[in-house]
Amino acid sequence: MAVAANDVVEMINGHCHDFKSILSSPDRDFLVRNNADQVKIDSLKGKTLGLFFSASWCDPRLGFTPDLIEAYTRLAPEGGFEVILVSTDDDEELFNDYFSKLPWLAIPFSDSISRKRVQESFGMRIPRLVLLDENGKVLTNEGGEMIKEYGEEGYPFTSKRIQELRDLEEKARKEQSLKTLLVSRYRDFVVTSDGNKVPVSELEGKTVALYFMMPSFHPFADYTRKLAEVYKKLKEKGENFEVVVISLEYGEEPFKTIFEAPWLALPFKDQSCKKLARYFKLSTFPTVVIIGPDGKTLHSNAADAIDDHGVEAYPFTPEKFAELEEIVKAKEAAQTLESILISGDLDYVIGKDGAKVKVIDLVGKVVLLYFSAHWCPPCRAFTPKLVEVYKKLKANGKAFEVIFVTIDIDQTSFEEYYSGMPWLALPFDDARTSSLKRKFKVQGIPTLIAIGPTGKTVTKEASGLIMAHGVDAYPFTEERVKEIEARYEEMAKGWPKKLKHELHEEHELELTRCDSYMCDRCNVPGQVWTFYCRECDFDLHPKCALEKDKETKGGAEKEGNTKEGWVCDGEVCTRA
Repeated sequence: MAVAANDVVEMINGHCHDFKSILSSPDRDFLVRNNADQVKIDSLKGKTLGLFFSASWCDPRLGFTPDLIEAYTRLAPEGGFEVILVSTDDDEELFNDYFSKLPWLAIPFSDSISRKRVQESFGMRIPRLVLLDENGKVLTNEGGEMIKEYGEEGYPFTSKRIQELRDLEEKARKEQSLKTLLVSRYRDFVVTSDGNKVPVSELEGKTVALYFMMPSFHPFADYTRKLAEVYKKLKEKGENFEVVVISLEYGEEPFKTIFEAPWLALPFKDQSCKKLARYFKLSTFPTVVIIGPDGKTLHSNAADAIDDHGVEAYPFTPEKFAELEEIVKAKEAAQTLESILISGDLDYVIGKDGAKVKVIDLVGKVVLLYFSAHWCPPCRAFTPKLVEVYKKLKANGKAFEVIFVTIDIDQTSFEEYYSGMPWLALPFDDARTSSLKRKFKVQGIPTLIAIGPTGKTVTKEASGLIMAHGVDAYPFTEERVKEIEARYEEMAKGWPKKLKHELHEEHELELTRCDSYMCDRCNVPGQVWTFYCRECDFDLHPKCALEKDKETKGGAEKEGNTKEGWVCDGEVCTRA
C-alpha cells in the first residue's frame, strides 16, 4: 500500500500515526456527533482510538457492532477511549440514518476525500475496527474480534493487557469458584425476575446450574419448561440448588421470557455472558453447566441428562451419571417399537386418508422415523429421494415403512408437505413428537432414524446411507454397509489408481470415491467411483476413463469397449 499524501504510513509497518493528519483536512479540524455537535480532533490526544470502517448496509445489531457499542458506552465516560466512524456510504440520507444509531464520532459525510483517504490507508474491508494506542500506533487491525472476545475489559487493548486477561482466565480455571465465574469488575450480583439483586456470595455452597440459552430460538421454549419443572421439584424437596440463566442474545423482550420460572440470571447484555460462553467453550445449545458446592465444574453440559431423567439426574455427580448411563443401556436393550411410539392412548399413526394405523401392526418391519419440515430447504431436497427409495422397496415387497415426524409450525404447512409423501405420519402437534426428538437427540433436520424389526435402533444416519446408496442401503444395518463397501472395493479391483486421459492431458486423474458427480465426457450423472482431477474439478466415469476409443469412419463419433467384465449404466459401474 502506498504512503498517502498526508504522510499517513502503512499500518502494517508499526509506525505511529498522527491523529490530526489522519482525520483532518485543510478546511476541517473537527469530527461530528450524530446530533451535529463538533468535536476538535486535538481533543483525541492521549486516547486509545478505534477507526470503525462501516456503511449503512451493515446492520448495527449484528457482528461485533453491538459489543463495540456496549464497550464504548462503558469506556467513553472515563475519557480514555474514542471511536470514529469512517463511512463508505455514497448517500447522505443513508449515512445519517446509520450514524444516528451509533454513539461515537464520525468524519463528516461531506468530506468524502478524507474518508476515502483513510479507507485506502487502512484497507477497504467492512465492517472493520482498527485500534490505535495513544501514540497513534496500530494495536490491531482486527479490533472487532478483540472487542467480541474481551469487551471493555480489554481496554486499552494492548498486547500486555490481552496477555493479562489470558493469564487471569488461566488462573481462574485453576482457582475456579462461583465468584470468579459470576462476579465482574462492575457487578457482584445476579438478578431476579422483579429486578432485585442477589449477591453471588449467597449462592456459594449450592449446586448451581448455568443455563446458556437464546430465548428467541423456538426449541429453547420446550427445554426451558422442562428445566423449570425440574427446578421447581428440587426446590420443593428442599435441595440446595439454583439456576442462573445466561442469555446470549441482545433482544430485551426474549430475555424477559426467561423469568417464566422463578430463577436467577445475569443482567441483560452483561459482558460476562459472552465471557462465560468462551470460558466453557460452548459448542451446542442448550447447554447447562453444573457447578458443584465447592465452585468447581461438576458437568460441562447436563442438558441431555436433565431432559432424559429430570430430577433423577440430581445432584449431577460423576457417580450419578454413571448410574444413569446403566439405566439408559438397560432401556436401549429393552427398546421396542411399541415403547418408542405408544404413549397412553396414542397407540397409532395416521395414513394418507387420515385413517389410524395401529403401531402394533408395524412391529417386525424396518421403520424409518423421518424428522422433517416444509420450511427446511434441505428437507424438501431430500424428500423426493426418500420417496423414490420408499416406492422401490415397497414394490419389492420389503417389510418397510416410513413415519413422518413433522417439525412444522402450523397445521397448514404440515398438510401441504405431507400431501406429497406416500407414507405414514404422526399427527401434527402430537405429544410424542417432543419425546421422540429428545430420545433421539434430533439437533437438525432432515434426520432419518432407522428402527430394526426387533424395535432396536439400527442407525441415526439413515439419510446419509440413502443419499450414498439408495435402495441398496436397506435394511440400514452396519453389516449391510460393510457389504456395500466390500462390493465397491471389489468393483475397483484392477483399476489403476491414477491415469492420464486425452480429454484432460494437463493432470493425472485419480480414482476417487464420490457420492455423486457429473461426467465431463458423457454429461451423465455418476456415483461411487470417479477418475477425478481435484485441481480442475474434472470427473470421468470409470467406463469413460478406461474404454479404448475408436474413431468412426466419419470421425465425429467415438464408441467404447467397456472394461471386460463390467457394465456401466451412467450412475454406477458393476461387475457383469
